[in-house]
Amino acid sequence: MPPGRRALRSGGVWRGRSRRGRAACSRGGRRGTRSAGAASIGDAARLTGVSAQTVSRVSRGVDNVRPDTRDKVLKAMDQRGYAPNRAARALRSGSFNVIGVLTQQIQRTGEAYTTSGVLEAPARAGYSVSLAQVEHPETQEVRDAVYRLQHQAIDGLVIVQSGRAGPEHLMLPTGLPVASSDSALMGHYPSASADQVQGVRDAVDHLLGLGRRTVHHVTGPRDSQSAVVRAAAWSRRLEESGISAPAPVTGGWEARDGYEAGRRLATDPQVTAVFCANDEVALGLIRALHEAGRRVPEDVSVVGFDGLPLAEYTFPSLTTVKHDFQRAGAEMVRLVLEQAAGTVIDRGYQLVIPTELVVHASTAPPPGSERRCGRDPGGRCRDCRSPGVEGAARLVPAEGLTARPRPAPQWWRARSRASGTRGCRRR
Repeated sequence: MPPGRRALRSGGVWRGRSRRGRAACSRGGRRGTRSAGAASIGDAARLTGVSAQTVSRVSRGVDNVRPDTRDKVLKAMDQRGYAPNRAARALRSGSFNVIGVLTQQIQRTGEAYTTSGVLEAPARAGYSVSLAQVEHPETQEVRDAVYRLQHQAIDGLVIVQSGRAGPEHLMLPTGLPVASSDSALMGHYPSASADQVQGVRDAVDHLLGLGRRTVHHVTGPRDSQSAVVRAAAWSRRLEESGISAPAPVTGGWEARDGYEAGRRLATDPQVTAVFCANDEVALGLIRALHEAGRRVPEDVSVVGFDGLPLAEYTFPSLTTVKHDFQRAGAEMVRLVLEQAAGTVIDRGYQLVIPTELVVHASTAPPPGSERRCGRDPGGRCRDCRSPGVEGAARLVPAEGLTARPRPAPQWWRARSRASGTRGCRRR
């Protein structure tokens, strides 16, 4: 043993301390004590006059604390600069109260809305979120992101989108609670996502019901499984209706993709109905059709997919298939938390969230339609679901806006003058 050092035996580990070290220890207080500037849970408890257990419950976001007590404790924690020790809490409870979230491109509208639902749900359960975004999920980048999330101590993982990355790319550890909304991972992990197939069928049926002879399609990107699912459902529904599907136009998820596709489709007079992979693509398409002199909905009816809030306020307002992004995010969090609590959920479990066709002004029967449709009590056509003048006047305005009856489109006014009818028609 070197001169001037004393060996200490504790728990089978030999440690040495020099004279200089002992002097520093004596000046700084007992070895291993908290530094003078760090606040403890006891400091916050003494300042507020409550127990340390109450401070702990407040720091963990537990509900069974009176609001006035919670406010007082939070104020004391802020004054003292106290932050709970997550590692110590995990050792006591076996949980870090953190959920990891993996997504591909959060700037995309659908991923942003779904991630918003993921972020809101954990907070209600006293959990926080650690988010990782990967631009190229099929590469080493996704493994690095998962590795980082694991070493940030997470209780489970929500996968919003993984692009072309499959389970072999993710390499998730056995036993990690996982839930996904990515179509490509269904069957590998429990999932919660929209009923895309039924939503597409509703869109195609709506356009054909208006009297349109066929329905063209602008797809999403080739590397998106959701885009593949929607394109396949579109083609299959046309075939089931006895119609040969026209060649789809490859697009993406952005308005400029729809605009480029619209410039191509506008030159074909046979194009009278288009189903777009999402709402943003539909809006770009409508812009291109307008610039080419093709009227929407008279010449071309357009349906989007997603049900974004802005669809109601575009001109013309966009008919769309709405699905609940927020619910998908919340349901994935629920699946992860149930697994973390010990519930066994089959990897093939799929929670299918219903979609809704929301009819606005971008779809209508073609001019000169001769077959009359009856209207339901809400003022909409029973078959094609398009609003007549009376139905348009009944539309409920958004909160804070004034209701105004919308003028009838030109095709309706012309037909009303000619026939004296007040309904809508189709072939």
